[in-house]
This record gives sequence, structure tokens and C-alpha cells, in this order.
Amino acid sequence: MRTAVIPRPGPPDVLEIQDRPTPTPAPGEVLVRVYASALNRADLAQRRGRYPAPPGVPADVPGLEYAGEVVACAPDVTARRVGDRVMGLVGGGGHAEYVVTDARTTLAIPDGLSWEEAAAIPEAFITAHDGLAQAHFARGEVVLVHAVGSGVGLAAVQLVRALGGTALGTARTPAKLEQARAHGMLAGLAVLPDVARDPAALRDALVAFVHAHTAERAPEHRGADVALDLAGGTYVNATLHALAPMGRAILIGLVAGGRDTVDLDRVLRGRLTLRGTVMRSRGLEERIATAERFAAAVLPLIADRAVHATIEAVFPLERIAEAHALLESNATTGKIVLTMR
Repeated sequence: MRTAVIPRPGPPDVLEIQDRPTPTPAPGEVLVRVYASALNRADLAQRRGRYPAPPGVPADVPGLEYAGEVVACAPDVTARRVGDRVMGLVGGGGHAEYVVTDARTTLAIPDGLSWEEAAAIPEAFITAHDGLAQAHFARGEVVLVHAVGSGVGLAAVQLVRALGGTALGTARTPAKLEQARAHGMLAGLAVLPDVARDPAALRDALVAFVHAHTAERAPEHRGADVALDLAGGTYVNATLHALAPMGRAILIGLVAGGRDTVDLDRVLRGRLTLRGTVMRSRGLEERIATAERFAAAVLPLIADRAVHATIEAVFPLERIAEAHALLESNATTGKIVLTMR
């Protein structure tokens, strides 16, 4: 099978396409012929040598999601059959023509979705839905989404709208905010680089923005109920100041950095929750449970087209280096998809 390989850490042009043996499903697993996959920032970090694959998956093959057709099942698998159209998350190895995965983590692709659309769903929508679930998001609440123009950010905006909430967002450029508005975001804040680097300036700008859009509340109760923070860095403390009492912040990404100074007095007085989350290193049983919750809550929304994948660009697998360079440019909105057909 054709496989994208990271032979050594480095820039996008280190990536190679190699022939590798097609894997064989172990007990409980299915073999999926992958027709499309999508890029994520974890793939960039792995290529740079900063995010090693978890045990049990190919150490040098990137790719955290897939869409394809089941072509073989282990003898003990009953939940899937050969010919099923499925999508899902894997710990790695998704940028290849075939992948093996536990059958219970696979998700049925709703009718009418192309391979490319299906490939752009798992990481973005599962991550966004899981973050909202961990925050105990409820109808009527205000959700602040950082990096709202990313694949996860746009998925979160759509889910918040579909589930009866109000989404606010931040992004680096007005163009990314406009895209998020088209997906249902109420209002957005463009964070210029000099503001992002100044913790006090970012805190003041973010608090003013969120309070302006929760002005109907009493002054002491203004703020976002939930925050999905895909940025990290200086955004963490600023976000805590922008939360309403009993607010919940879920830290999902660190594109703005891995360090910040947190005002603990703010956490105590506001009775706030700050929680981190990651998908890739979860154990099998947790991944199965996550897939089951997603199938029940979100697949019907996808089937009804109440929410949809947002695709920035599509590349054949052979042009994966170009795809990495585009994602690394930070100029994208939505997902970058690779095809293996």
C-alpha cells in the first residue's frame, strides 16, 4: 500500500511516499481501504519530531482520521461488515491506503457524504463535541471559541448553534471570523499579534468583547459560560477572566504556546473550572465510549446537514508536503484533505 512516511524530523519536504505491507486486522479489528484522510496540527508536530505516536500505531506514519470502506473483518467482529462505509479516529497511520482499527470505534458515514467530506469530520467534530460534553454545555449558554476559524473551531460553532447555544469566537484575521459567522457565530474578535503577545492587553480586550455580548446579564454575572480554548499560551488566563461565575474552560490546543501565568484568585472567586483534554492518547475503552456518544448525538445532525465539514483544500497523497506547508502557513480556514484514490 502507498503510505506517507516521516523518515526523520524536519520541514514538509522530508515527507516520503513509500510502499508498505497492508496490515492485517487483529481480533476485534477491521481493515479499512482509506479513500480520504485529513491533516491536523498533530501531524505537523509529529513531522517535526515533537509529538511521538502512542504505542501500538506506526511510529513514522502520520494521520489521525480516515474515511473509507471496510474490506476485511476479524472473525470475532459482528458490528461491521465488508462494504460498510466508515470514518473515525486512529492514533496514527491514517495517511495510507489501508488502516486497521477497532470496529467499535468506527462511525457509519451518513448517506450522501463524499469521501472527502467524511474525512474532514472525525477529528474536528468529535473533538468539538467531546469538549462541549466535558464542559457540561447546556442549551442557552454562551460558548467562547478560540481559533474559531480552524476545523475544530468551525465544528464547535455549528454544534453550539445546532444544540441551542450562542457562539462567540476569536481568530487572527477578520477573514476567519467572517467564515465563522457564516457557520453561525454571533460575533468575533480579531486578535492582532501584538495584543496576543501582551497578556494584559489580551485579557482586557477579551473581557470587554465577551461582556459586550453578554450585556443583558447583571454586571457580576457577565461572561461566557463555556470556553473551548484551542490556542493556549496567553489566552488561558485571559479566558478565565472572560468567564461568567461557574464558567468552564476546556483547553484543547496550544498553538499560541504551552505556558501562561494563571490568576488563581480569579479561579477561586469565580468558582471556575479549567480542564485539559486530548484525544490521541486515550485508551481503547474511552475511545469506544467517545465514538458511541458522538454517533448518538452528532451523526443525526450530520445526516440532516444541520452541521457539515468545512474543507479548505484537497490534495492527493503524493502532494502531502504541499498540504503540510499550507496548514503550517496558518492561512487556512477549515480542513485540508488528502485523497488516496
